[in-house]
Amino acid sequence: MILHWHRSDLRAVDNRGLARAARDDRVLPLYVLDPTVLEHASPVRVACLLEALGALRSWYRDRGGDVLVVRGDASEVLPAVATDRDAARVVWNEDVGGLAQRRDSAVRTALEDVGVDHESVVDGLHHEPGSISPNEGEHYSVFSYFWKKWRDREKADPAAAPTGEDLAGFEGERGSLPSVADLGFEDPEADPQPVTRTAARERLEAFCSGPIYRYADDRDVPAAAGTSRLSVHFKWGTIGPREVYAATERAREDAESEAERESVTAFRRQLAFREFYAHVLAFNPESVTENLKTGENAIEWRNDPDELAAWTTGETGYPIVDAGMRQLRTDGWVHNRVRMLAASFLTKDLLIDWRKGYDWYRRHLADHETASDVAGWQWAASTGADAQPYFRVFNPMKQGREYDPDAEYIREHVPELADVPAERIHEWDELVPADRAELAPAYPEPIVDHSSRRSAAIEAFERASGGK
Repeated sequence: MILHWHRSDLRAVDNRGLARAARDDRVLPLYVLDPTVLEHASPVRVACLLEALGALRSWYRDRGGDVLVVRGDASEVLPAVATDRDAARVVWNEDVGGLAQRRDSAVRTALEDVGVDHESVVDGLHHEPGSISPNEGEHYSVFSYFWKKWRDREKADPAAAPTGEDLAGFEGERGSLPSVADLGFEDPEADPQPVTRTAARERLEAFCSGPIYRYADDRDVPAAAGTSRLSVHFKWGTIGPREVYAATERAREDAESEAERESVTAFRRQLAFREFYAHVLAFNPESVTENLKTGENAIEWRNDPDELAAWTTGETGYPIVDAGMRQLRTDGWVHNRVRMLAASFLTKDLLIDWRKGYDWYRRHLADHETASDVAGWQWAASTGADAQPYFRVFNPMKQGREYDPDAEYIREHVPELADVPAERIHEWDELVPADRAELAPAYPEPIVDHSSRRSAAIEAFERASGGK
C-alpha cells in the first residue's frame, strides 16, 4: 500500500502524484492539518480548505475509500502513519514556496529514518522550475522570453483518476472534519465562491463555452465578468493544470475567427504568467520578504498608519481603489485589474511598503498563492522580476474611466456612490468638497492628491536607485 499525501491538490482527477501512486499499488489518501502551515493561514482560506477537503473526501467515499485526516507536524505524522499502515512509500506533489521546501525536507529525513521510501512529483505546473531557462541562468527574469518557450513546449495530457479498485480499504472511524473554529480561527468575513471539484469543472466549462472568446477584450473590465475565476481552484488544486489546458485546446479548435483564437491565446498567456512566477519563487524563496530587485539605497517608505487603515477599509476617496478593497473583504477575491490599481495606489500614491499590502491580501484572499501574490506586489512596487518601471504610476481616476466607464463595478461595491452619475464619480478628485458632500455625504474625501504623490514616489524611487 502507498500513502498519497494531499496538500494543495484537493482532487483525484488530473493529479499526477496520486496517479503515480495508484500505478504501483493500492493507495491510502492522507491530509495533514499541520500547525506550522496553519500559522500562515486565515479564516477565509481555512474555510476554503475545509470545503475542498470535504468534497474530496466525499469523492473517495463514493468509491469505497476515504481520506485519512490527521492533525500534527507532517514530519511526525507521515512516518507514524506509514509505519502503522505498513506503507511501502509516501508520494506527494511538490510546492515551490520556501515553507513547503523546508517542510518537505524535514519529511524526507523523517521517512528515511524509519526506512520508508518517498517520491515527490511536479503536478501543479506544466513545466517544473529550471526546465525553462536561459542558457546562462536558472530561470528567466523577463516574462516575454519565458512565454515564448512555455507556449511552444509540449503539454502533458491530464492524469487519470484512480478507480475504486485502486484505493486501499479504510480502517478506523470515519469522523467528520474539524470546523474553522476547531482549528482556532474566527468565522470568515468574506463569502467566497464555492471551492469544490464540481464547482471547478462547472466554472471551466462555462468559461470555455463563451467568455474565453472575448477574454482579450473583457479581461480588464471588472464589471464584465470576463475572467475565468479559476484562481481559487488553482490555489486549492480542485482543478488540474493539464485539464485546463486541454479545455483551451478544445476551445481553440471550436473558435470561429482568428480574433477568438487570439483571445484563447491571451488566456493561455495568463496561465504561463502563473508558472513564470512559480519558477521565480522556486529559485528566490527569500522574495516573500525581501525585494527581488534592489537599488543602491533603500526605498524611503512612508508607512503612514492612518493612510494604511484608509486603504484596508476602502476609504481612500478614490472610487475604484475603494471598490476593490471592499470586494476583497466581501468576496475574498478581487478582479486582477483592480488588484494592480490598489497595489499601485498603496506603494506609489501612499508610498507604503508592498509587504504590508501583501500581508493584508494574504489574510483576506481565498485564492492566495504565494508565488503569484508576491510577484504581483513586487511588480506594482517596481521591485520584482519584470516589474512595472517605477516612473509608470497608475492614475486611479483615469483607470476608473477607462475600465469602468459606467461605474457599474464601483457602484456595486461602494454603495455611498450608488446614486452618483458616472461622470461625477470619475472626476471625484476634481470636485470641490461642497459638491462631493452634496453628491455623497457618506463617502470620504480623497486622502491624497494623486499628482503630487506621484511626483514624490518617483523622486523616492530615483533616490533608491542611486539617482538624484
